[in-house]
Amino acid sequence: MNLLKALAHTSGMTLLSRILGFIRDAAVAGVFGAGGLTDAFFVAFRIPNLLRRLFAEGAFSQAFVPILASAKARDGEEAAHRLVDHVATALTAAVLLTSALGVVFAPQVVWITAPGFEADPAKFAVTIQLLRITFPYIFFIALVSLAAGVLNTWNRFWVPAFTPVLLNLSFLFFTLVAAPWFDQPIMALAWGALVGGALQLLFQWPFLRSIRMLPRLRWNLHEPGLLRVLKLMGPAVIGVSVGQISLLISTIFASYLPTGSVSWLFYADRLMEFPAGLLGAALGTVLLPSLVSHHVAGDEARYSDLLDWGLRLTLVLTLPAAVALAVAGTPLVSTLFFRGAFLPHDVLMVRNALMAYSLGLTGLIAVKILAPGFYARQDIKTPVKIAILVLGVTQVMNFLFMIPFQHAGLALATGLGACLNASLLYRGLRRRNLYHPRPGWGLFLLKLAVALGVMGTVLALFEGEQARWLTGTSLQHVTYLVPLLAAAASAYFGMLWLLGFRLKDFSKSGA
Repeated sequence: MNLLKALAHTSGMTLLSRILGFIRDAAVAGVFGAGGLTDAFFVAFRIPNLLRRLFAEGAFSQAFVPILASAKARDGEEAAHRLVDHVATALTAAVLLTSALGVVFAPQVVWITAPGFEADPAKFAVTIQLLRITFPYIFFIALVSLAAGVLNTWNRFWVPAFTPVLLNLSFLFFTLVAAPWFDQPIMALAWGALVGGALQLLFQWPFLRSIRMLPRLRWNLHEPGLLRVLKLMGPAVIGVSVGQISLLISTIFASYLPTGSVSWLFYADRLMEFPAGLLGAALGTVLLPSLVSHHVAGDEARYSDLLDWGLRLTLVLTLPAAVALAVAGTPLVSTLFFRGAFLPHDVLMVRNALMAYSLGLTGLIAVKILAPGFYARQDIKTPVKIAILVLGVTQVMNFLFMIPFQHAGLALATGLGACLNASLLYRGLRRRNLYHPRPGWGLFLLKLAVALGVMGTVLALFEGEQARWLTGTSLQHVTYLVPLLAAAASAYFGMLWLLGFRLKDFSKSGA
């Protein structure tokens, strides 16, 4: 399997999803703006999203995919299917119970996660209503994550990458078409999330059938494969929960800041998620099954080379994205969101958060490459210990930065925490002799620095006055932004080409 080709296919599907995601966010911003009601929805949707990342895409995937890949490689597809059956049955029962409890105890959950909302009874009540609609989303998305783990193990990377497109389409329909049907239009967003979760699961089902991995109900808590998954999920839950707890604490802090702070952070985070999902999630997804195969085969040299390839590709693709987010924040935010109820002040507030987030983009994506170096060996404890340390440091930074920088201080703490996480994971791989950098890193980094300098100069020279981006129409902003980004990208990749970089240099075969 050509990993660069697999990455291109996966990233292509992810790109489609992210583009629709931006259209969705632009629609939400235009219809609902950045105020108390959007704060309420983003808090309500963040809670099931937190559980999704915690139990489904996070801890579950980290524990399940390496064991499934090992079962497939060592014992064959029938053994892998038995594992899928038992895990799917246990997961279904767990998320059904979680969804029911979330609906019943919604007031208590909102009080814990956004205590600042209690000062506004109407806002608090709306958040509870929204949460009761969105909470069952965790049921659908947990099963979507299980299906994605199976499909990725069978190298059907494009299917899970395309699946979020359906969530974005659901949000768009409920925002632009269905919202006027509701007494409280903001409720349409909650129903968009729930329906989108169901659509994603229905889409993946036929592809599981095509590889003969459709789950069958089998209840046996003593099944060895399930027990191994549960055993690994213990530390994985702790590790992933550290990152989610950090986000939750940031939300708690933001709930005490001026109205709109939660929304400003959300929109900035969405811009950050574009390169993070397009590159980080895709690279991690493509790398993990191959790392597991090399580990099972005892081929440590190819294991290390695969990590080296992932890191080099990460830097080549994420550093220019970080520069673009930092330097061209105002053009990006205004073009995507500045319309309708989204005001010039909102543009500047999101821009401030985006600049702070951008400092951690490379670290955030590097974690997606370095952590699988441990997960592939079923070593989850090491990343957990690192994540706990990073959690403590991040909260100290939250406290220190929030006072002078408001919501942007919370974004800065998150970004710096991601860089610290990546640095400690790298150090751990080196100390265990799991990763040996290939020769030429010094010259590689020097060439990148030159290309980034050229790109940053082009952005700064041609961005123009800030007033250009705070007036005018969306079409005018697009006509300014597209040439600006095209010129910056051409300058960056053109300089890399002049310095000797070629696409074939990044071709890599996997398992």
